[in-house]
Amino acid sequence: MRPAPPAVAQDGPDVLLTVQVQPRASRNEIVFQPPDRIAVRLTAPPVQGAANAACCALLATRLDLPKSRIAVLRGETARRKLIRIRDAEAAHILFRLQTR
Repeated sequence: MRPAPPAVAQDGPDVLLTVQVQPRASRNEIVFQPPDRIAVRLTAPPVQGAANAACCALLATRLDLPKSRIAVLRGETARRKLIRIRDAEAAHILFRLQTR
């Protein structure tokens, strides 16, 4: 079995963020789960890209970035997603995700 990728990784000028999405949750929130997992709970249903759009919007709001810099790189139809955040620093992204 392959080890899970780190939740936040620097990839050149971009940051790769691995998240576990839970659609149809009671509220939108980002939760850190030990040891190195990020769960994104969304009220949006997993149909026609609604959960993907809600995930990117929630991350953009939390990170104070425009939505155009955040994209689902892999896992558009899966719960585990790889998100690319363009022109960012991993340490800054991790800090912004951990603070409310």
